[in-house]
Amino acid sequence: MPKVSSITRVLEIIEAVSYSPKPVSPLELSQALDIPKPTIHRLIQNLVDEGFISVDIGGGIIPGKRVRNLSVELWQHRQFFNERQMILQKLVDQIKETCGIGVPYHTDMIYTNRVATKLPLQIYLPIGLKSPMWCTATGKLYLSQLSLDSRHKILESLALDKFTKNTIVDIDALNDELDHIAQTGVGIDNEEFISEMVAVSVAILDKKSRYLGSLYIHAPTIRVSLEELLTHVPRLREAAKDIQTLVYELQS
Repeated sequence: MPKVSSITRVLEIIEAVSYSPKPVSPLELSQALDIPKPTIHRLIQNLVDEGFISVDIGGGIIPGKRVRNLSVELWQHRQFFNERQMILQKLVDQIKETCGIGVPYHTDMIYTNRVATKLPLQIYLPIGLKSPMWCTATGKLYLSQLSLDSRHKILESLALDKFTKNTIVDIDALNDELDHIAQTGVGIDNEEFISEMVAVSVAILDKKSRYLGSLYIHAPTIRVSLEELLTHVPRLREAAKDIQTLVYELQS
């Protein structure tokens, strides 16, 4: 059997940690990648020191800041950014409301794409803005995609501030809401982040049906109700599939 280089092993560790839906232990990485325990511990420590991976409060290995930054930069690759904007523009032309994409970034969601409605009354959430997970359609959808263990760990680390009278800050109630979203596949923000704004979202997935981001639509309640936004979910899902096709090209 040919000798595997240290560089290859390092990249395999980063890939395994990034793709895992939950924190992984050094033992799990050692077994999955067939890397001796002393070697895996040494490589993990090097990657932690360099910021590529981190150790969570439970001792599990998770992606570090440099990997998270890289994932956002790849997602923002200019060619695919422009093509995603074209898909969003077509969606906005159909729905007549602002649409965009949010992706998880540490304990926030960050908006990576946005096409605004031409209607005069708008809610301005620009590209690059970070928003909370627990009270946005994009963030709640992301949380609903996680394993229960990962979800609980993230919720425990969040402040759960109350932005509006509708913001869900009770953990049990929030978990019930996330369970419902996991079943429907539709994230909902019923004036929970910004008063008089409603939003819905659907997931953008990779080749292995893993969550990558949330495609959303939002609107002021003076013009559109939450129930009316939900009627656009089929169109959102069609656009999400078009975006997924771009992702498949990037992963090929």
